[in-house]
Amino acid sequence: MNADKIPGMVGPGHGPGGSPLAIAISPVLSGRDAYASMRQRILDAAPGSRLIPISPEGFADEPVDEVEVLLRGWSLGGDALDRFVGRAPKLRWIHSVSVGVESMLTPVICLRAPAITNGRGVFDQPIGQYVMTMILSVCHRLPQLLELQRERTWQPMEAVELAEATIGLVGFGGIGREVARLAAPFGPRIVAIRRRAGVGETPSGVTVLGGLEALPELLSLSDFVVLALPLTADTDSVIDDAVLRKAKPGSWLINVARGALIDERALVRALRDGPLGGAILDTFREEPLPENSPLYRFPNCIVTPHTSWSSKAVLDRTFDVFCHNLRRYRAGEPLDYVVDTSAGY
Repeated sequence: MNADKIPGMVGPGHGPGGSPLAIAISPVLSGRDAYASMRQRILDAAPGSRLIPISPEGFADEPVDEVEVLLRGWSLGGDALDRFVGRAPKLRWIHSVSVGVESMLTPVICLRAPAITNGRGVFDQPIGQYVMTMILSVCHRLPQLLELQRERTWQPMEAVELAEATIGLVGFGGIGREVARLAAPFGPRIVAIRRRAGVGETPSGVTVLGGLEALPELLSLSDFVVLALPLTADTDSVIDDAVLRKAKPGSWLINVARGALIDERALVRALRDGPLGGAILDTFREEPLPENSPLYRFPNCIVTPHTSWSSKAVLDRTFDVFCHNLRRYRAGEPLDYVVDTSAGY
C-alpha cells in the first residue's frame, strides 16, 4: 500500500537515524521556560534534530527551510501559523498541544495537508475532576452556603444526593468518558450523545441516546448537562434557544469544551427566565470574558477563566504524547492521535 494512503504515515525524517532535520517549537503552555525544560526530552526522542523556537507571531531567529515538524502551542494562531508554514517547505507534521484544532484548519493548512496530531487524552483527568467538583458543589449547595457565610447567616440547606440525579454527556470522547468513570461510583444515571453514534464501546452504566439529533432528549432528561464536543461547523451554537427550551427545569449546563458551542444570548435568557437552574462556564466565545458580560452578574452562573484543563501533570503528558509520536516518526510508523481534518477533530 502507498504510505501516503495511511493516515499519519509521514516519517522517517531526513536527519540522523530518521529524526527530523529540524523541529520548530512555538511557546507551549508555559512559554519559553517550557521549551528550555523539555529540550532534552525532545532530543532524546529525536537525536540529531535541530530545535528552532518560534514566536507567537510565527517568526524564528534562523532559517526554517529544513523544518519537518512543528510543535504548536496555543499562542500560535491561524495567521501566524500560515505565515510560518509559508516559509517551511519541508513541513510534514504539525502537533497541536490542544485537542481542539478548529483555529488551525486554515485554507493554507488544508492546501498543504501536513499530518496533524493533537493532545488527545492529555487533559481528560483535570477536566473530568473539574466537572465532578462543580457537580458535587451544586448538589451540596456550596455556592449558596458560601453566600450565607459571607452574610454571617446560619441556615442549613438540604443537599441532593448524586444517585438521585441524571448526568447528560454531550460528546463521549476522552473527557466524556472520564466524567462517566468518575461519576459512576456515586450512582447517577448517565446518558450521552456522540457525534458518531454506534462508534466504539459504551461503558457499563452509560446509555447512548444517539447522535446530535438526540440533544433535545438528553437535555430533557438531565439534571447536569456537560458539553464536551469539538467545535465544528455542525456544532457552532448547537446550544440555542430551541434546544434550551427542552432543558429539564432547574438543570445546570456545564461547558468545558468551546465557548462557541453556546449561543450566549440564548443562555442569558435561559438563566434569567428558565428553564435552566444555573450554568458553570469555563470557556467563552470571547476570552478573556469582557467585564460587562451579563454572565458575571447572574447568581446562578459560575464563571472560571478557562482553567479546567490546568494541572502540573499536564505539561509532562503533553511532551509524553509528542515524544511518543516523534519516536514513531523516526521509525516510519503511522502517528497516533491523528486529526481527521475533514471532520475537524
